[in-house]
Amino acid sequence: MHEGYSKVFVALDGTEQQDFVLARAIKVAANNGAALIIGHVIDSTALESAGSYPADLVQGLQDAFTNSIAAQVEQAKANPAIPSVDVVIRAGRIRETLKDEMLDVIEPDLVLCGARGLSSIKYALLGSISTFLLRNTDCDILVVK
Repeated sequence: MHEGYSKVFVALDGTEQQDFVLARAIKVAANNGAALIIGHVIDSTALESAGSYPADLVQGLQDAFTNSIAAQVEQAKANPAIPSVDVVIRAGRIRETLKDEMLDVIEPDLVLCGARGLSSIKYALLGSISTFLLRNTDCDILVVK
């Protein structure tokens, strides 16, 4: 009986740390023979507060993110130990979109995310995605530092 992970989801935030987090997710997926799902939420809160924004702005942000991970995605797809690799990008409020439109739909058994290292003031105001995931998901969470 296989007791490892079968569906690994990695939440990427577009920061410079995301390459390291994605590399770790690729290793974990390969070591478990698991499907890899790469998720990214384009934060729409700044766009919403501006009132309106060009329709192609979200598409441009999506393309920039996809390009930033293209080499690692190809590496993962070429790994015979990883049965499938998918990239899921949505625009919305980060927490709600991540949980409702990604994790609740995909139902992974492991989620990886990075630790952004917010200052104590920013943490008090914004909270932490990793803390949110720990409190609001039913699967294992791996926070990569």
